[in-house]
Amino acid sequence: MTPENVTMWISLIGNFGFPIAITVYLFIRFERKIDKLEAIIMELSEVIKSLNYKKGA
Repeated sequence: MTPENVTMWISLIGNFGFPIAITVYLFIRFERKIDKLEAIIMELSEVIKSLNYKKGA
């Protein structure tokens, strides 16, 4: 690797490292929230099924 390449890589990491880190952080947070939302939807589905069962009986 030549010194010019090292300088180029350092510049690229400096310019794009922060946005990439923020993106990864947000993806991780959104993934947790989506997992929680999925669990709540499944729970709601079970409640609706039980209410429909009781109503039909």
